[in-house]
Amino acid sequence: MEAAGDAVLCLDGAGRIVTSSRRSAHLAPGGRALAGTRLATLAVEGDQAALHNGVVDALAGVDPVLVQARLRTSAGETWFELRLALCSPPGDVARLLVIGRDMSVQHATEQRLRHMATHDTLTELPNRLLLSDRIRMTISAARRAGQPFAVATIGLDGFKKVNDALGHPIGDAVLRQAAVRLRKTLRDSDTLARVGGDEFVVVLPGTATAEQVKLVTGRLLATLQSPFEVDSHVIYLGSSIGVAIYPHHAEDEVRLLALADTAMSHAKQTGKARCVVYNPRAEAPSEHDISLEAAMFQAVREGEFLLYYQPIVDAATRRIQGFETLMRWNHPTLGMVPPARFIPIAEANGLINLLGAWALKAACVQLVQFEQAAGRPLYMSVNISPRQFRSDKFLEVLDQAISFSGIDGSRLLLEITEGTLMVDPVHAETILSRMAERGARIAIDDFGTGYSSLAYLKRFPISVLKVDRAFIKDLPDSSKDVAICNAVLDLAKHMGLSVVAEGVETEAQLAWLAPRGCHYIQGYLTGKPMPAHVAQATLSGKLYDNVFPGLAPHGERSGVLS
Repeated sequence: MEAAGDAVLCLDGAGRIVTSSRRSAHLAPGGRALAGTRLATLAVEGDQAALHNGVVDALAGVDPVLVQARLRTSAGETWFELRLALCSPPGDVARLLVIGRDMSVQHATEQRLRHMATHDTLTELPNRLLLSDRIRMTISAARRAGQPFAVATIGLDGFKKVNDALGHPIGDAVLRQAAVRLRKTLRDSDTLARVGGDEFVVVLPGTATAEQVKLVTGRLLATLQSPFEVDSHVIYLGSSIGVAIYPHHAEDEVRLLALADTAMSHAKQTGKARCVVYNPRAEAPSEHDISLEAAMFQAVREGEFLLYYQPIVDAATRRIQGFETLMRWNHPTLGMVPPARFIPIAEANGLINLLGAWALKAACVQLVQFEQAAGRPLYMSVNISPRQFRSDKFLEVLDQAISFSGIDGSRLLLEITEGTLMVDPVHAETILSRMAERGARIAIDDFGTGYSSLAYLKRFPISVLKVDRAFIKDLPDSSKDVAICNAVLDLAKHMGLSVVAEGVETEAQLAWLAPRGCHYIQGYLTGKPMPAHVAQATLSGKLYDNVFPGLAPHGERSGVLS
């Protein structure tokens, strides 16, 4: 009996202890002898019934009977696995042998593993798994009570700089402090979880009105605005919060979390250190973007992307001097997808590098065919996206496009926005200089709508300013647009820059621009974007009257943009 287990007992037919091993002495209540004590009374109240039933089953001949129960010991409640078996020969007095094994270490390990599976190891807060369960429970309670609630996603602003500058141990200490602060700010009925990185999620039962959300999120923002002190470092961060309301915005935990995260991203994009409640009108549906993104990769394989060409004409002679290359997506079911929908997605996922390289090479090859049709030099204007411009392989792609098509670099005009240049002016100056070495000309696209820093006009090798349509559409009636356009045209004149006016749609706009030094115009007045074969037929004179009614070419003006 001493060698059989951590506790070995012999019971009579009534479940009372007859004999016990010396190692079982710690089971005796108050140090009293175990003999005569019912086994079931050694267990905590909640496990007594199970232990009693086990004794009954064992006496009935069930073999073996295993019962896990918490027994009261001198060290407190201890988990035991008890194996009960009938050990008396037939016809003799009923006896049960009980062999107990201390399971406290195993139960502690299992409990620790369960905690690790449902909690964040750094902050000890619930993780995403437990959070989803808590939200489902809150949804069930809210559905029964008819009471809405809020889910808020909290992201620390600028946390990456802490890890990058001070190291991950400091960043981890900041996250632990942030978790403690948030927990103190919330009610006991609220759930606070860390879902990864610098993001926390709060479930707020009973919080749904704008006033309630503003009150709670205001406290959360305030508690994270105070500086974090770690070792000798004082760190200021702040936070952005996105909120989704059940059932107004969504009725399941996955969608609620997704919408709250979307709102938080919008808060970061629009200034940080603020709270944004999800607004379906302001936020694009993410699942639609995902499906559209998948379709884009399929479109590349199927050749659904096309290039259209919009004429750029001499403002004085109305003669075509070049074309702007515009990308189009002809989806088999959606039809022509607007660039405003797919270009941002391509920019975000990197597909723009592939599409941009293809567009640049194809446009250069097309320019050769356009010049053959026109019988004179033309130029091709190609938009360069921010991601394309920052790519290490951009200059290599440019060289390939010029070499493969055989065009002179001066026939190529590369359009870049002001914002792209000002992200990293040093890098921009290097790349623009190398582009200029290849003979390519640089145009500032949508001039006046970006950073509008005049310093870059002196610093960078710019050749052309493209005036955005926003300043053209109300000419000549808008006095403010007149003043802006006069200033741009005068600036370009004194700096020796050519000017292209975008979005020219009326004769009145053209009549105002032409005598004031605007060299070229682009817009529906002189031609909509068109497929390559239509543009080629136009240059050969076969379709000119149909494309530009009443604007038959006249006069001669040599060259391209200068």
